Formats: sequence, structure tokens, C-alpha cells
Amino acid sequence: MKRAIIALAACLATPASAVAQDYSRYSEEGLTRELSQLASSELAVLVPMRDGVGLSTNIYRPKGVKGPLPTILWKTPYNEHQPKGSGLRYMLHALKRGYAFVVQNERGRYFSEGEFEILGRPQTDGYDTLTWIAKQGWSNGKVGTLGCSSSAEWQLALAAMNHPAHAAMVPMAAGAGIGKVGRFQEQGNWYTGGVPRTLFFVWLYGVDNPLRAQLPSGLDQKTRAHIAQYNDLAAKKPTLDWNKHIRHLPVETMLSSLGEPPQTFDQFIKRTPADPAWNKGGLYHESMGWGVPALWFNSWYDVSIGPNMELFNHARAANTDREASANQYAVIAPVTHCQFERLGPDTVIGERKMGDTSFPLHDTVFGWFDRWLKEDKKSFAAGTPPVRYFTMGENAWNSAAQWPPKDAKIVRMYLRSGGSANSLYGDGKLAPAPPAVGEAPDRYSYDPKNPVQTIGGGDCCNGGLVTAGAFDQRVIEARNDVLVYTSEPLSEPMEVSGFVDAVLKVSSSARDTDFAVKLVDVAPDGTAYILADTIMRARYRDGYEVPKLMEPGRIYTIKATPMTTSNRFGKGHRIRVEVTSSNFPKFVRNLNTGGPNESETVGVVAKNVIHHDAENASYIDLPVVR
Repeated sequence: MKRAIIALAACLATPASAVAQDYSRYSEEGLTRELSQLASSELAVLVPMRDGVGLSTNIYRPKGVKGPLPTILWKTPYNEHQPKGSGLRYMLHALKRGYAFVVQNERGRYFSEGEFEILGRPQTDGYDTLTWIAKQGWSNGKVGTLGCSSSAEWQLALAAMNHPAHAAMVPMAAGAGIGKVGRFQEQGNWYTGGVPRTLFFVWLYGVDNPLRAQLPSGLDQKTRAHIAQYNDLAAKKPTLDWNKHIRHLPVETMLSSLGEPPQTFDQFIKRTPADPAWNKGGLYHESMGWGVPALWFNSWYDVSIGPNMELFNHARAANTDREASANQYAVIAPVTHCQFERLGPDTVIGERKMGDTSFPLHDTVFGWFDRWLKEDKKSFAAGTPPVRYFTMGENAWNSAAQWPPKDAKIVRMYLRSGGSANSLYGDGKLAPAPPAVGEAPDRYSYDPKNPVQTIGGGDCCNGGLVTAGAFDQRVIEARNDVLVYTSEPLSEPMEVSGFVDAVLKVSSSARDTDFAVKLVDVAPDGTAYILADTIMRARYRDGYEVPKLMEPGRIYTIKATPMTTSNRFGKGHRIRVEVTSSNFPKFVRNLNTGGPNESETVGVVAKNVIHHDAENASYIDLPVVR
């Protein structure tokens, strides 16, 4: 409770005069009306890039405010030249605080020229845009970058450039901008543990449009702005039943089978996690350094909370710019992708009640920008904890000087059974005592024609395939191909906050297969809420550079990609770990042949074994805050 009180005090440290207006109850028409009253604008301005391509840019400045202004840059691949939703609310907050607000389409999108590339060339287009803004008469030379999802992800590689005008950044849910950092090599969330995620198949179908309509070249800015009032150049793809089409094989023709022309998907699906081509795009990699103070917003039920927190730690330790590394702050909320404006009283995520999650979002964001773009050091309290995180189960905000919290100690719990951990009704146990010699392993069959269904967890942007959040897993745990290991009821509460590592000793009849792990909080009434999940493709068990197939029957060690969470298991609750070999449709099914999975159409059934005896213990390491 003490940590929660400290964190709340830090959250409320923003001066009362700076408290943000509540735009949450405004209709879209009301927000648009407010914008017309607050701002003067220049629309569809083509900002020139070094290769001659022009990026369409809208510039909004507060009416009646004189003198050079600090600027917020919101760069997007989406149709946001007509401001709406959360982007419009952030814009209004910025204008009321005396900021210019710039919205720019990435190249190849809507009114911008050029060919679309994921992340929009952050180290050239992003850099050139900052230079252009800093040279404008209305600019004070300081720019802050802001945005969620794609509007955050392009900021990461730009931060490595340490542009002199890039004073501060607020990346929110930025995981798809991370290539390799620390223990995570997910290449922009294309993979987890070497297993492709399906969300980008859906996302690219909607976003990548090689045959897009464009305005004629040579139009003056006034004409472009006029056209933008009645034509948004937004392509609408045919509606697709993704729940059916996601089963299409081979995976590599998922989009071309729809008649789509060759595009980004067709390039990416052929790459392995270690393909050098990942280093040629806009992804941030740990070798690049870090140069910008950052206020990170992440969430427990997002696609990439693990890589995001790993990058936060990396940015703090990089020291290529000491001031930047010394000024990294993170807020981790119990919401799904980009839903930070949902924080408030009586929050429910999925099926789980989180209680009062209220957080002064806009005051915190613009207090941060005031600190760096206006040099108002009182606007963001010097004593603000580097990490503020919401602990589920306790349903309270806590704070820490680092992630994981310094007082988190590893508690190892072993997967145990009498050889029949299959399903919720088996004899699987999660216990602190290591297994004995000769303890019988658990066996199950994984058939790629009948994969285990994804229910909840961290995900986004997938055309309705998966609803992210905390959902009851018992319908999955009833399957015989899901191994279920459950602790005894806890005699006192236990907070688990940090990276959670699972280590499995496995064997298989197949040359390659996947191993999926899930961490679950089981309430006294039996409700089993998912906290986090991970997956690992066996061929990448010793690294992504040189895949190694399995020999049937031989025992191997699988160290899954870490899970990341903060949860208080209450008194009487139980800790549960699930193990199986699929989590579909979140992750692509392994066809178990050992061949080029994404180009194959026929799979085989894998007879998989989880070993847990004295010589081959399988376990999970929990970071427990005492």
C-alpha cells in the first residue's frame, strides 16, 4: 500500500494550473468545433525529403499566440489528416498549452508521395521532418514526438539519431518498432520465439496498397488542401472473413490468394528471425544507441510488453547520450493496445475487474513535454519514480526505481505430475520442491489441423481474430492436448512483477514443433485469468542464426521468450502454468515437418513430451516482490 501511495503522490505532482481539460465526453463534432476555435491551420503542405519525395503535413497553431512555439509531431500511416479520436484530443490539449501540433502522413500513404514502407524511413524521413520544423519561423527549434502504435514505433530508430531538435518523446505501445533488443528478437512483432504472429497478415492486407490512388504531381498547396476537404484517398479493401481465411495454407500465399499484388507481406514471410534484411528497414536494434529523453506508455495486455520493457532498460543503460539515458520513465497500465484513455474508475479488461485505474494521462504527457520543450523543470517532478506500474489483483498503482523492481527475487516453481497433467482434470502440479528421480513425463499429441484456440492475452490489430485481455482459460484447459500445472492455494498474497522465464525439457516424435506456455491466476472459484503467454519454435532453441531440427525421442531444453507482467496472486488463489504446442490464431501453426513451414500445406501429428524428473526438470521462474 505504501508504494501505491507514493506512486499516486508522484502522479498528482503536476501543478494545479496545468490540469488538462476533460475532452473525454466530447462528441467528434464537438472536438472538431473546439479545434476550429483554438487553431489556425495549414493543410496538405508537402514537406520535402532528401530524395525529393514530399510528405503531406498538416500544421496547427494556437490562435492568438505569438512568438516561436514548441512543436509536437504526430507521424502516421493512418487516415488522420482529418483529425479524430484520441489524436484529436491530444492535439487539443497541446494547442491549449501553447504548442504547435504537426500531423504528417508517412511516405506512400494518403496525400504523401513515394512508396509505402513500414515505419516510414524514420532515420531519413523522420530526421528531415525535424530539420524542416526547426527551421520554420513559428518553431522554437524544439520538437517532441508523440503517438501510439505506428505513431510511436517510427520514433524509436529516430531516437538513435539524436537530432538536435528532438527534445523529448512519448512512445506509446511501440513494440512493432523494435527489431532486436536483449533477449527479444521479434523483428517488429513479426515473431515471438521464432513463430510468426498473424496480426500483421491482417494489418498489411488493410494498410499496404501498392496500387493506391495518388494526386497528380505539381499541384499547389492551396489546391491540395482544397481536395483534402472532400477526398481522403482512402482505399477500402473487400471485407474478409479472417476467422476462416487465417487457416489458408500455405501461409506464404495468404494474401496473394486473394488477388493482392506482391507487397510487404510477401517479402517478410520469407525471412527468418535472423535475416540481415531486418536491419535495412526502420526497426530499432540495440546496436544503434539512444539519444532522446522518453516517457514510455505500455500495457500488460499488448502485443509486445516484453520487448518494450527490455528496450526501456536498454535506453536507460545505453549512455550514448547520458542525459537521455538518465531521463527514461515508464508507465505500464492494465489495458489493451493503445487504450490508455480507458484508465479510470471501474475498469474491466476482458472479463477481469481491475478496479480504479485512474491516471492523469494528459497532464503527465504534457507535463513531460513542458519539461523538455519549454524548459519548465517544475512541470515534471524531479522525484517522479522511473517506473509506475499497475499491479493486477492488488488493483493499485505501484512504483519502482527500475524494472523489475529491485526487491523482486526469483522464486522457482517446478512442473510436476504423476504422468497425467493433461487438461484441467489431470494431476499436474506447480510446486516449489524439485522433482524426484524417475518422475514420469507428460505426453500429448499436437495436431496442426486441430490447434488450441487463442482466448485473450496480449494482442491487437487482427481483424477480430483475437480479443485481447484477461479472459477465463478453462475452456482451453479442458483439452487433453493442454498440460495444466497448478499450485496449492496460497496461504498469503504473492506479487509477481517482472520478467517471467519458463524452461522446459522436451522431446518429440517430430523434427520440429512449437511449445507454448501460459501464466494464469486461478481465483478461489476456479476462474482462470490469463496474465501472459509465450511460445518457442524448437528449431530456434539454440539461437535464430542456425536453426537445428530435433531428433525423435532426444531430450532438449527450450527457454521460451520471457513473459512480462505484474500481478498480485491473492490469498487462496493458485498459480497455474499451461503448456501445449499451439496458440492459434494468434500464432502461425507449426506443421511439424521440419521443412519450410510457411510454404507447406500438409502437416503431421507431433507426439510431444514434457519431462520433469531430477535430471530433466522443467520449471518457471517468478520475480516475487516480497
